[in-house]
Amino acid sequence: MKRTLDVAVVGAGIVGLSHAWMAARRGLSVGVFERTPAAEGATVRNFGMVWPVGQPVGAARELALRARELWREIDSAGAVKVETCGSLHVAFREDELAVIQEYCHTVDSSCQMISPEEVLSRSELVNPTGLLGGMWSASECRVDPRTAAAKIAAWLEREYGVEFHFGTPIRSVENGLVQATSGDQWLAGHTLICSGSDLKSLYPNVFAESGLRLCKLQMFKTNQLRTQADAPHIASGLTLRHYTSFEDCASLSSLKERVANETPELDEFGIHVMASHFASGDVILGDSHEYDIAIRPFDNPQIDAWMIRELRKILKLQNWDVTERWHGIYAKHSRLPVFQAAASDNVDVFVGAGGAGMTLSFGLAEQYWLAKHDSVIANKVG
Repeated sequence: MKRTLDVAVVGAGIVGLSHAWMAARRGLSVGVFERTPAAEGATVRNFGMVWPVGQPVGAARELALRARELWREIDSAGAVKVETCGSLHVAFREDELAVIQEYCHTVDSSCQMISPEEVLSRSELVNPTGLLGGMWSASECRVDPRTAAAKIAAWLEREYGVEFHFGTPIRSVENGLVQATSGDQWLAGHTLICSGSDLKSLYPNVFAESGLRLCKLQMFKTNQLRTQADAPHIASGLTLRHYTSFEDCASLSSLKERVANETPELDEFGIHVMASHFASGDVILGDSHEYDIAIRPFDNPQIDAWMIRELRKILKLQNWDVTERWHGIYAKHSRLPVFQAAASDNVDVFVGAGGAGMTLSFGLAEQYWLAKHDSVIANKVG
């Protein structure tokens, strides 16, 4: 017997959970299908950063700030703990200082230049040696990436009656029929494919023409004896090369040129270093970026060595022993915040939030459902 759903979501990562929430809060019946026993992709392999400062001022920043408000909403609802921690961009070179000064003065007045003493008063992890100053942003938040997805799923099930089908690979979605490899079937009025880095299992032809790229990141974790409540995220001067929010700074070109000349390996492997300091004492560190055919199943220990070299310049940790290493793979579009397309009647793919999944997914899903609500209601099953 076929079961019925108003909305089926394939994928229980943060993108799929965002859509499940936005559909369920509209009174729609929702089922979420995840091929593994629990979410284990990029959603659980990141820094836990909700990072509005990485989005360009304008529509993208506003979307990130709206997503942050939605994170706060589920925190207030008791779904998951969200720390409002802010962030520091620290400068140890004159060109790094020039970029963040220009950014604060001409691009984003909500960010504040602070002295070395003020930086050190905000974070016990920053290395005082050679510190020239920093940029403070109050907009960033932290969630525990290891547990957030499972807690949100449990909350959606409890509060909205969302069905979760873990360990349930979907082999096809056709004419409203969602079919699992087990032979189980569901009839859905509307289906969203939120399959993360899996671009082969469902609608591979759509993904082949999407412009999406796969990106691999290497990361690791240490544990410190001391902890700091609401410790800010820390980003290095190298990070200024990575996020598009800094692209309008004229001074960025000289920083990029210096890095390319001094340390070309950082550009070759997309290395920029950041730290997220949890109340448990855990510090998540990273990361690197390898794309498409450069991605290998085996991690490169030299990449980790280069990251630690750069992290030692900006951090003064009590303990540099690595307690865990891992890599994540996500899909990313070169131009779009997410790739959205109609795969067939009443089936949309929604993939490719890239490294901004925790930052943008709630806002992107809300935006989608504001546009799609009436048509989905019209196709409700039963």
